[in-house]
Amino acid sequence: AAQLRPVLPSEGLNFALTDELDGDPGWLGQDRAVDAIRMGALAAHEDFNVFVLGQPGSGRHALAQSILAEVAQDRPVACDWVYVNNFEVPHKPVAIRLPAGSACRLRKMMETLVDDLASQIPALFESEDYQTRRRTIEEDFSAAHESEMAEVFEDARTAGVAIMRTPVGFSFAGLRDAKVLTQEQFDALGEEERAALEAAIERIQQRMSEALQAVPKREREHRRQVEQLNYQLASRGVDEAIREVQEGFAGEAAVARYLEAVRRDLIENAELFLIGEGEEEAGPFPVATSKRFELPQFQRYRVNVMVANGSSGAGAPVVKEELPTLANLIGRIEYAAEMGALVTNFTMIRPGALHRANGGYLVLDARQVLSEPLAWDALKRCLRTGEIPIYSPGERLSLVSTVSLEPDPVPLSVRVVLIGERMHYYLLSALDPDFLQLFKLEADFDDDLRLQEGASAGGYAQMIAGLARRAGARALDRAAVERMLLESLRMAGDAERLTLNFSRLSDLLREADFRAGRAGAAHIGAAHIETAAAEKERRAGRVRELGLETIRQGTVLIDTEGARIGQINALTVLQIGDYSFGRPSRLTARTRPGSGKLVDIERETELGGPVHSKGMLILQGYLAAAYATSAPLSLWASLVFEQSYGGVEGDSASAAELIALLSSLAEVPLDQSFAITGSVNQFGDIQAIGGVNQKIEGFFDVCAGRGLTGRQGVLIPAANLRHLNLRQRVVDAVAAGRFHVCPMRTVSDGIEVLTGREAGVRGSSGLFPEGSLNRLVEDRLQGFADIRRSFGKEGGGHAA
Repeated sequence: AAQLRPVLPSEGLNFALTDELDGDPGWLGQDRAVDAIRMGALAAHEDFNVFVLGQPGSGRHALAQSILAEVAQDRPVACDWVYVNNFEVPHKPVAIRLPAGSACRLRKMMETLVDDLASQIPALFESEDYQTRRRTIEEDFSAAHESEMAEVFEDARTAGVAIMRTPVGFSFAGLRDAKVLTQEQFDALGEEERAALEAAIERIQQRMSEALQAVPKREREHRRQVEQLNYQLASRGVDEAIREVQEGFAGEAAVARYLEAVRRDLIENAELFLIGEGEEEAGPFPVATSKRFELPQFQRYRVNVMVANGSSGAGAPVVKEELPTLANLIGRIEYAAEMGALVTNFTMIRPGALHRANGGYLVLDARQVLSEPLAWDALKRCLRTGEIPIYSPGERLSLVSTVSLEPDPVPLSVRVVLIGERMHYYLLSALDPDFLQLFKLEADFDDDLRLQEGASAGGYAQMIAGLARRAGARALDRAAVERMLLESLRMAGDAERLTLNFSRLSDLLREADFRAGRAGAAHIGAAHIETAAAEKERRAGRVRELGLETIRQGTVLIDTEGARIGQINALTVLQIGDYSFGRPSRLTARTRPGSGKLVDIERETELGGPVHSKGMLILQGYLAAAYATSAPLSLWASLVFEQSYGGVEGDSASAAELIALLSSLAEVPLDQSFAITGSVNQFGDIQAIGGVNQKIEGFFDVCAGRGLTGRQGVLIPAANLRHLNLRQRVVDAVAAGRFHVCPMRTVSDGIEVLTGREAGVRGSSGLFPEGSLNRLVEDRLQGFADIRRSFGKEGGGHAA
């Protein structure tokens, strides 16, 4: 009984309550993964991205983020990024890198600039100086025009020509004594006088035409003078207003180029600031005087802040993206509906996780990235090219052809930590040629920790104390911690290894805390841990209890007493969710003479998996090598799991199949008080199997339900002794001599327990001892060979 449960070391457990422990054991048992993540975080070389692989619940996310946060504190603060208007090519916004903490300052200064100009420019254009200079230009234009027209009219009067205005222009006629000549008076003139008047009219017409043709040119000159005046005035106002922004970002070449472009555009479009009162009220709420930058006409001067890292020295960013869609990774361009059409501009560009993590670290879940359309491809492209382009899935798949923005790609410098399971890593390594080039470091999390490693028990107690505090649970006493260690060993399936699945341990702790609270206890005791573990099994045990009931009722045939030829109790494990339990299954074998064929009914009906079929072929090899040494194996045998209607996989029943087959051949009954589990090789050695605790407990519960006789027990591989961690009910029964657990090293060990006979070892004569089971098997096989030989002769005679 003492071997059925592990012995816990006493070192490191010298406390009364876990409140006495600091609860910080470090990253227990994960030195290999910690070193890999730390190297990935510190390495300056490109493509040293990290793939963290391990089982869910092992603390992969928390560990990775903790290490990255620690390293990031000593890294420089990442730069800010903004998008601004491209005044020359508006559909290609310009990305500008800024020192940390400068993006919001630039945005605020540009907003202040627009607000200031919205007040200053109208005031400049309403000033007396401007009005005087503008009147002078207008008066000069009017005076020049009127002077020239006056000269034409004076010349016409002197020449005796009348100029008359009509709705369609000017008309000309002769003039005598200040009166316009009628057509009759004109015709009555002498020929010389009429010719002279016609020449004068033609000359005046020509001069009038020249005067009128000069008007557009004069108007252009007028406009040029007005524009020059406006430009000079606007330049003075803009230069004064923008000087503060330029001085605030002196030394930033990209900002200087942008501000120069803003300056030119402001001067050229000064009329934007002269919109009337009614026009600026878009909607029922007028724009505040201090928020003129929000008006649509000033949107072109706004600054779209993509990334704003504080300048307080907090270190590089560590970003974890929970939903890594394409848009959430690389950013997106939003659209607004206006008059039935979708419109956008540079202020509607939104950042992605890569923008926020630029200059730092990005943590992603591998399953989520791989399940999002186009996300994995976009992530690889960004890492490979070193820049972040922004595009939509529709553009990527050529599903839309609308005109959109083409923002400048942002240069990328980021270290990606991808967290997934081992299968994800191995599949990506095999199927994606880019993967190993981009993710050069793997941080492989251990699933368990060796109990004998130094002060592992003490460190594990520290870890349990930390889990309890983070869960807000009561403190545990020493007995409860020891009980937690036993449960941890059982979760790991090894009496020498503690599980590192913190999620399952935390669940058990929280439930134990609930039980302690219901009992009014001040702290968690061993009984609360025991109750929590038992209740967890009870909640998941519906199918297990139904199976036990069908066995008790005799619906499923399982014998726990007596002896039968070719029949044996094999042990299986069923997995439902995260709960597994053992259940016995009757295995039978029938034999007769044949051509050496073993019929696995499970395989023939396609219910047996490949590993189970492999076990059957190994069994066939053992039979042929151990017994058919002087004659062909002349056997036909069938093996089947009775009343099994589902799939069968694994080779843990191969020892049971072999012993049932030998029992049928030797016609020696097998003790039904025992069940057996174990894998056999071609030399007859018994090999370790999985789920040994659940298998033993499954048969024990069947026997206990019918009443323990003291004869019943389970045969297991000796190699599984280190995995034993049985429930107390089984340990108590073994200690009382009412149940037995028998280790086997070879198939002969199992034969002798189940048949009560010596298995027998082949002697110097080449024969097994008389009366041994192996001798009975070999004699029977020899008899089968004789029958086959005689049958062949008889068949040959008839053929002749």
